[in-house]
Amino acid sequence: MPQKPAQSGPTQRQQRVAELVRHAIAEVLQRGDIQDPVLGSHVITVPEVRMSPDLKIATAYIMPLGGQDETPVIQALERNKKALRQEVARRVNLKFAPDLRFRRDETFDEASRIDALLRSDKVQRDLDSARDSGPAEPEPESGH
Repeated sequence: MPQKPAQSGPTQRQQRVAELVRHAIAEVLQRGDIQDPVLGSHVITVPEVRMSPDLKIATAYIMPLGGQDETPVIQALERNKKALRQEVARRVNLKFAPDLRFRRDETFDEASRIDALLRSDKVQRDLDSARDSGPAEPEPESGH
């Protein structure tokens, strides 16, 4: 019997469900369906949702606009998790409504860190020395 290749990332089904859940959460937050003063006073983006392999846990990565008040916003989402889960269940047709978890989206931080690295003196020095040396000459081909 052939062996199944090792799973290297989320399945197509996990990705599809994650995107549906992401849209549902974003819609609920945008429309203000959850009555909470913290959630009502912030614009919250949901750049990514990751589903567990059994589709029972949805981890939503969130970022308040401008990166302000991340901790209070995540706490407000946690407080309203049950209502959010009900709204997601209503919008996404799944056998079980996934348990929601909220995490701070760190992709902006990572992008800023990489950008700072690329602008660092050491990288600029390396780029300048590569430009100064010019393109490398190709090796002559032997006729044999």
